[in-house]
Amino acid sequence: MSRRCELTGVGPMVGHNVSHSNIKTKRRFLPALSPASLQSEALGQTFRLRVTNAALRTLDFKGGLDAFLLKASDDDLSARALKIKRQVKAKLAEQAAA
Repeated sequence: MSRRCELTGVGPMVGHNVSHSNIKTKRRFLPALSPASLQSEALGQTFRLRVTNAALRTLDFKGGLDAFLLKASDDDLSARALKIKRQVKAKLAEQAAA
């Protein structure tokens, strides 16, 4: 399983450990991923996604999973999140037509 957020696309970054004598050694900064159960209001389903803690705060700020997915870029989303986004769009279009 890759260490990448399924909603924001955040992945590992590379940097240096710097010692007191200023010797630099490579290191990786891993994102703080946590499995989360996210509820979609439009679909009435719960989805388990691996997302960063920052993405969870953003979800709360934007008003839930559906609002976040509709505004998110397709390049950042994982394949599973894209599938959920398409389902939400289809459901909302169906409700608007009825």
